[in-house]
Amino acid sequence: MSRIGKRPVALPSGVTAKIEDGKLVVKGSKGELSMSTSDLIDYKLEAEAITVTPANKSKQARQYWGMQRTLVQNLVDGVTEGFSKVLEITGVGYRAQAQGKKLKLQLGFSHDIDLDVPEGLEVKTPDQTTVEISGIDKQKVGQFAAEIREWRKPEPYKGKGVKYRGEYIFRKEGKKK
Repeated sequence: MSRIGKRPVALPSGVTAKIEDGKLVVKGSKGELSMSTSDLIDYKLEAEAITVTPANKSKQARQYWGMQRTLVQNLVDGVTEGFSKVLEITGVGYRAQAQGKKLKLQLGFSHDIDLDVPEGLEVKTPDQTTVEISGIDKQKVGQFAAEIREWRKPEPYKGKGVKYRGEYIFRKEGKKK
């Protein structure tokens, strides 16, 4: 029995949900998100909540149950509050600059890295070593943050690179004489 799946997803005031053409559509103050529904899961729209239950007693339906409930919760959270990730850049000469729908990174390569910001995301650089990514789709925010981090992961000796705010970098001791 899924402990996560058993709990209904509460719909705050101002948020509406409907199921049409095999999609669950959630509208809120920040926008509209949708996801395709699974045949293994039953979605019930109630007055102020969405209940997710397995459609049958198969193992696969029970495996999907908790994940589908979490995906529905992410839709509701996205249209009400949104999601954000903050990246910190450490290293001499490493910097970032947001220019409209582009993000310019200087990470020690012989060239600058110009990344196009995906649709629906907003990127800010309050200073040269901080990148704030925000949007209503949790998957898009996390994916774009991971793509930026992939260019220069933090190294264990000096900690230079791109890391998430609050991420712990295990440090190694340098070479001894």
